[in-house]
Amino acid sequence: MRILVVDAFTDRPFAGNPAGVCLLQDEADPGWMQRLAAEMKHSETAFVRPVDDSAADFELRWFTPVMEVALCGHATLGAAHALYDTGTVAPDRPIRFRTLKSGVLTVTREEGGGLAMDFPAAPAAPVEVPEGLAEALGLPVLDVGRNAQDDLLVEVADEAAVRGAAPDAGALAGIDARVVIVTAAAGPGREHDFVSRCFAPRVLPGDAEDPVTGSAHCALAPFWAARLGRDTLTGHQASARGGDVRVALRGDRVTLSGRAVTVLDGTLRI
Repeated sequence: MRILVVDAFTDRPFAGNPAGVCLLQDEADPGWMQRLAAEMKHSETAFVRPVDDSAADFELRWFTPVMEVALCGHATLGAAHALYDTGTVAPDRPIRFRTLKSGVLTVTREEGGGLAMDFPAAPAAPVEVPEGLAEALGLPVLDVGRNAQDDLLVEVADEAAVRGAAPDAGALAGIDARVVIVTAAAGPGREHDFVSRCFAPRVLPGDAEDPVTGSAHCALAPFWAARLGRDTLTGHQASARGGDVRVALRGDRVTLSGRAVTVLDGTLRI
């Protein structure tokens, strides 16, 4: 079967967030998908197969190297890009993905080659600062919120603090959260409105930093829309690879937009 590696939320190779995309023709065993995701070693590998469903065109599932997840933005972008790039889907057609826990997600091509994804918003409600969080991050914490995805949204002083963060992954794994999102308003003169970084020691191996996280922007969009008084914003995720995510808040939904680049297209021989 065909398998690709797509760099998402970037317009150039070796930036953004790489995702594996496996184009299935039939159902696959979840254990096999988990082993393949571990072999790929990307933060997520997407598995796509066509379905005979009036509400959706494809089934979409996402696996990290260690577990299946309920929602992944960059691998959804990568999967849609792969389907358009391989000619599986005509460029003027939207793609409707059926997911296990996040409903139907629709992706459309934008003028200029970008892709727009319709995702559920995931606003974070204010909570007390968890014990040990500031020490694990090595940063003073201004505010903390938690959303239904069990992500912590952590506001810090400024963009420099976000970029300079060097958290203790072991200590951060002790914090009760799926993902810890560190964010601040953009510095003066920036083309983006806010900046973020995402750490997920419970679901990602190694240093546990995710390069560009689409699902995190489902929480960042309502947070910064309320702070900045605008529903359409641009976020920059300031990991070593870096990437930009355009967000548009529409009630209880968020449109996440970005570009993607195929860097590998091959045949899986097992």
